[in-house]
Amino acid sequence: MSYKHQPQNESAGLPVKDPEELEGYLDAFLDISVDPVFIRDGEGKLLVANNAFCELVNVSREKLIGTTFSDKIYPQEFVKLAQSDKQVLDTGEDKVVEQTLKGKDNKAIVVVAKISRFIDRNNRRFIVGVIRDVTKRRQNELRETTRSEVLELITNGEPLKVVLNAIVSVVELNNPEMMCSILLLDESGIHLRSGTGASLPKFYVDAIDGVEIGSGVGSCGTAAFINERVIVADIQTHPYWKNFKALAERANLGACWSEPIRSTQGAVLGTFAIYHASINYPCDADLALIEQTASLASIAIEKNRSEETLKRAASVFTHANEGIIITDASATIIEVNDTLCRITGYSKSEVLGKNPKILQSGRHAAQFYENMWNTLNTDGNWRGEIWNRRKDGEIYPEMVTISAVKNEEGQVQHYVSLSTDISEIKLNEGKLERIAHYDLLTNLPNRVLLAKRLNQAIKHSQLQQNSLAVAFMDLDGFKAINDNYGHNIGDQFLVEVSSGLKASLRAGDTIARIGGDEFIIIMVNLNEFSDCEHVLNRLLKSASAPVNVADAVMQVSASIGVTVFPQDNVDADQLIRHADQAMYVAKQGGKNRYHQFDLEQDNAINTYNKSIDNVRVALERNEFVLHYQPKVNMSSGEVIGVEALIRWEHPESGLIPPLDFLPVIEGHGVSLQVGEWVIDAALTQIACWQKSGISLPVSVNISAHQLQQDNFTSRLETLLAAHPDVDPGYLELEILETSALQDTFQVSSTMNACHDLGVSFALDDFGTGYSSLTYLKRLPAYLIKIDQSFVRDMLDDTDDLAIVEGVVGLAKTFKREVIAEGVESVEHGVSLVRLGCELAQGYGIAKPMPAIKISQWLTTWEANEAWLALSGNRELA
Repeated sequence: MSYKHQPQNESAGLPVKDPEELEGYLDAFLDISVDPVFIRDGEGKLLVANNAFCELVNVSREKLIGTTFSDKIYPQEFVKLAQSDKQVLDTGEDKVVEQTLKGKDNKAIVVVAKISRFIDRNNRRFIVGVIRDVTKRRQNELRETTRSEVLELITNGEPLKVVLNAIVSVVELNNPEMMCSILLLDESGIHLRSGTGASLPKFYVDAIDGVEIGSGVGSCGTAAFINERVIVADIQTHPYWKNFKALAERANLGACWSEPIRSTQGAVLGTFAIYHASINYPCDADLALIEQTASLASIAIEKNRSEETLKRAASVFTHANEGIIITDASATIIEVNDTLCRITGYSKSEVLGKNPKILQSGRHAAQFYENMWNTLNTDGNWRGEIWNRRKDGEIYPEMVTISAVKNEEGQVQHYVSLSTDISEIKLNEGKLERIAHYDLLTNLPNRVLLAKRLNQAIKHSQLQQNSLAVAFMDLDGFKAINDNYGHNIGDQFLVEVSSGLKASLRAGDTIARIGGDEFIIIMVNLNEFSDCEHVLNRLLKSASAPVNVADAVMQVSASIGVTVFPQDNVDADQLIRHADQAMYVAKQGGKNRYHQFDLEQDNAINTYNKSIDNVRVALERNEFVLHYQPKVNMSSGEVIGVEALIRWEHPESGLIPPLDFLPVIEGHGVSLQVGEWVIDAALTQIACWQKSGISLPVSVNISAHQLQQDNFTSRLETLLAAHPDVDPGYLELEILETSALQDTFQVSSTMNACHDLGVSFALDDFGTGYSSLTYLKRLPAYLIKIDQSFVRDMLDDTDDLAIVEGVVGLAKTFKREVIAEGVESVEHGVSLVRLGCELAQGYGIAKPMPAIKISQWLTTWEANEAWLALSGNRELA
């Protein structure tokens, strides 16, 4: 076979070569490659296959060329192959696919193929592929998967039938050409009874159920009789199958390999068999699979038959990922596995004969262990978290399951403990809880922790019959610092100011950062208002003190609103709202001062109502517009969508950013009208783009208040129905202010109902304190957005870098996609891709822009070469 190549003409700058000579060069180049290489035409026919490819499938080149290669591809794989080829031929984008092929002797081989499109001078399209054999890796994964699943089922006390079905199912799932069965030797030791074999014809399973073992009784009857492995590659010619050939032919069985299932003492418990539809010889990997699977089946069968074999079966767990302790009835350790020794640092000789108490850390009270033993004695098992101590003194958390093994009389014979070191999980939980409760820039409490402390303070005030004050502080002039010096300097300034503010408080008081330059202070144990006035004056003085940052002296002032409980006898949220209204009055009154909230006379109420009316009028006059910021995959350069951002085109004030009007209306009915307007405008734009040939998913921000409306799903369905030409899958909803979600169960139900409509969700600004492990666990959002405040400084601030890395890791742990906002430079993108975060948006990619500019931007957008270079052939590496 020659690899056809059209030589370049002399005008291309290269001398004309003899075509046969060039073909020879190409032949040599392809055949020297250790990786299989092939070329297919648009109809799936092989045009080129190098030596490595022919060796992989054990077919000569002459027989391969011009065929669709269908006899070497499993039917269920053929459709997937055709779809992948079509996608690459249509889009020109490279694709990496995994396939199961038939190799030598029709053995299943698992390969990863990178396929690309090639277009020749005649505009004909071809598929060029490079293959890597990953069969051994998949077989190793299978062994680990089977072993872990079976051990878990055995430990959880699942019925024997369930365990055996699991053993067979995993093998067949990963080896589609195999059909498996497990036969159990009955108590007489004479007959084999069906354990499992669902993939075999029922008439065949019924026919061999109860067969008497003996030499020449098929593969399984003989293997059980002689206690040795029996390999029959051709059933129709093998003497062992003389009396069963017709049955096998009817069942379309061509080969049967059988392995005795032995007890730890070597006695036959049954057989594990692998069948093939045609003549088949096992390879070394097949033999290893047979042996390991039979070994796992023996564990399940022995545990089911006798508790006395539990101690012997424990030796099989030596290399388990879980630490295992087996004790006698008096809780004296009689066996441990190597993993337990590795986790604790103790050798076997140091723990055998001891009580598990040697691992106690001292963190748990005696009542904890008393409750544990009460549950164990009552239910026969206990599961929970325990903090134990390693030999070197380090205290670590474990997830522990303890089971009592009883004899026929119900007396405890042994206790079996399985433990997993969950230090890494706890570390991730701690990071997330830190994110959930503290502002990562200033290290002050955030809204979540503030809410907890304020509610506690209110209860304490009621109990002690004294007062508390809630102050809302906003820095005057901070925006100018950000505008003049940049966000990095602004953040450093905030850190310095926050430190001074915190030092101005009394012991027991709390200051929390709830926004860019907004703080809330809780002052407790007040007998009269003058008690808090001293603190307020110190806060004003501290806020207005000059701060030296980056060799520049900067200075701001503060406006503070304050309200006192129980004089202002409302709940925690209302206290904050009243303090906020009072702050607005202080700011209007000249700044650098505080103002006490007056429920009856405060002018902030009127100002608030006026702001609500202004937004309502703007909505009626259609003064709102949407700008769109692109979101991209940095590794592939793909534009994955845009985020819709609302702007107010005020007839007098010009373009007003959302933070200047959305916070004012939050929680008010008009905010729901604005939210629905945004969704409707986004759907309208999607339809408009699609008519011009642009298909872009659009994400829209929704508030917690809007999402928690009882009619949210029905309103969304109505909006979607008004745009029948728009696929709901192109709309994504980004949840803001997750800390305001009151009923996660109700919100989760709402989200699932929206999923049924085709709409997906994302958690916005993740990591700013508005998120928690609970939301990540309970809310069905497929995407997490890393807040720009961390991304922006990650190149200079190791804490921010660690936070970004932690959120990416948590996203992978919870199987969520993750996107970073605030990518302002090439270096930001490089660092994120290296951390495993490929999706991004930010000024380094594109600023928000009117919809009319998106199409032009799409034609000029190119991902940075440094980002693309990092992706490389990662999936083949």
